[in-house]
Amino acid sequence: MKLTKLEHAALIVELSGKKLYIDPGSFTTVLTGTAGTVAVVITHEHADHWTPEQLGRIVEMNSDLRIFAPAGVARAIAAVDADLDVTTVQAGDVMEVAPFTLRFFGATHAVIHESIPVIDNVGVFVNDELYYAGDAFTIPEGVEVGTLAVPAAAPWMKISEAMDYILAIKPKRSFPTHEMLLSRAGKDLSNARFQNVTRLNGGEFFPLEPGDSLDL
Repeated sequence: MKLTKLEHAALIVELSGKKLYIDPGSFTTVLTGTAGTVAVVITHEHADHWTPEQLGRIVEMNSDLRIFAPAGVARAIAAVDADLDVTTVQAGDVMEVAPFTLRFFGATHAVIHESIPVIDNVGVFVNDELYYAGDAFTIPEGVEVGTLAVPAAAPWMKISEAMDYILAIKPKRSFPTHEMLLSRAGKDLSNARFQNVTRLNGGEFFPLEPGDSLDL
């Protein structure tokens, strides 16, 4: 299974010639080469995790595409394109889209501020290997995470929380995501912190940049 990190929160997972996109949003460059995509997972409705334009670039190349998202995203998609079929998912759901098995965890976005409403958010565990929680630090109970996507910077978090998240999950591998709010110096700092805590539990940290891939 091949993981490719795009800008910010977007990921591509490839297996047996099929693709899974996760969170293709506004901080990610225009998507190309999307043919062969069997599924898209959108963790929550914020624009840095999905836009109608980015989703449309996948849909137009893949007529049998499955879209998985929490209820808030399903409503947002219906508001711009009522013809798109979205499968609403929540914690505990398991979906099969060959060659991918998708397990979902969590329910809500992390709190940004008391003045901002809390929205739906789900994390996804792909093929019992890759875990990405969206905008939350949801720990997937009852599973062993091989590879963990770790948010590096956001209005809803601080670096110590991300470090504690790594220590709690104890992944074999970790890599940064949600990093487009950081300067180069900021990325280097968060990468160093993530590497240190990943190693504490015997894991390995990969400082992936947009376009970098990792074989899982």
